[in-house]
Amino acid sequence: MIDKTEIIDIAKRYDKNKVMVGALASHSALDIADGAIEEGFHTVLYCQKGRENTYGKYFKAKRIDGKIVRGMIDKFYVYDKFKDMVAPQEQQRMINDSVIFIPNRSFTSYIPMDVVEDGFKVPMFGSRDMLRMEERTEQQSYYWVLEKGGLPFPEEIKNPADIDELVVVKLHHAKKKLERGFFTAASYEEYVEKSEKLIKQGVITADDLKTARIERYIIGPVFNFDFFYSPLEEEYSKIELLGVDWRFETSLDGHVRLPADQQINLNEKQFLPEYTVCGHNSATVRESLLESAFDLAEKFVKVAQEHYNPGVIGPFCLQTCIDKDLNYHIYDVAPRVGGGTNVHLAVGHPYGNSLYRTTMSTGRRIAMEIKRGLEEERLDEILS
Repeated sequence: MIDKTEIIDIAKRYDKNKVMVGALASHSALDIADGAIEEGFHTVLYCQKGRENTYGKYFKAKRIDGKIVRGMIDKFYVYDKFKDMVAPQEQQRMINDSVIFIPNRSFTSYIPMDVVEDGFKVPMFGSRDMLRMEERTEQQSYYWVLEKGGLPFPEEIKNPADIDELVVVKLHHAKKKLERGFFTAASYEEYVEKSEKLIKQGVITADDLKTARIERYIIGPVFNFDFFYSPLEEEYSKIELLGVDWRFETSLDGHVRLPADQQINLNEKQFLPEYTVCGHNSATVRESLLESAFDLAEKFVKVAQEHYNPGVIGPFCLQTCIDKDLNYHIYDVAPRVGGGTNVHLAVGHPYGNSLYRTTMSTGRRIAMEIKRGLEEERLDEILS
């Protein structure tokens, strides 16, 4: 892991009045950029060729006498592949531009984790050493952290032969490497039948299946809690709930819109749904369930501080299902900006807006923390 003092030394040389907020142009980059603009920063995104128009054309910023009047992307760079953005000369350009980089899931997916931890010397907002925990195949994955902290998560089934009720099998998609090849099964026989079909269709591979995680399926709605932890806050709670979202998944959501008889009669290619996330929507939960949600956040922050140094910084997302008895089950964790925060874009969320009495997105909250770190000369507490 890059020595934090090296990162802070770089940040100390930045011109405070020219700090830019940067991110890889995917995932939640629009939320990050929009929030930065709201707090007075200029923005820069790093794009891959063929995917740059969203950022460099359609949401390009226009300023008149320095005042933003349209869009939110001030500068953008285009590379043949995302991985090219971490070349030494590109990192130096980021440092020359006084960039504080905001990691999202696309960054840790397209850029090798060893590079993120050991080779990317640009000051990064958040906890760099927690990013690896997202990989389910890591020994110290988020499941390990949840178990250490006594947080609830679906029971793992280690042997497919032990499947005796509905489970979800979690593994990567064979062709869409950054997407899911998930499937469900209620018995060993169904597991074998479905996995063989998906292998034949090229959706999953036999090798990936061997290392897949099988866990009991929680029947209930999905709520992704977008929390924020502020190391700089000294008067009020350091943990804030900025919003809640839920996701649209293809082709799963297309399946559930069909009558049961049509689902049953789909052909072999159409019969098994895929779980590729293609969008999000905003949500709220019953007020009586909020206390338990905050309790989950408190426990997660505490266990992270016990096993990482310094622990959570800034945004984190606890992705949950709520069962029939109104119990939470955490099925995924994002130790950085969540994937659904673009639902906060420009309008915020009822929870974040109410807390700050203005439109408050995750992206804007990140920018507020950076601004405070600059003003109070406390960047060392929020960068890694």
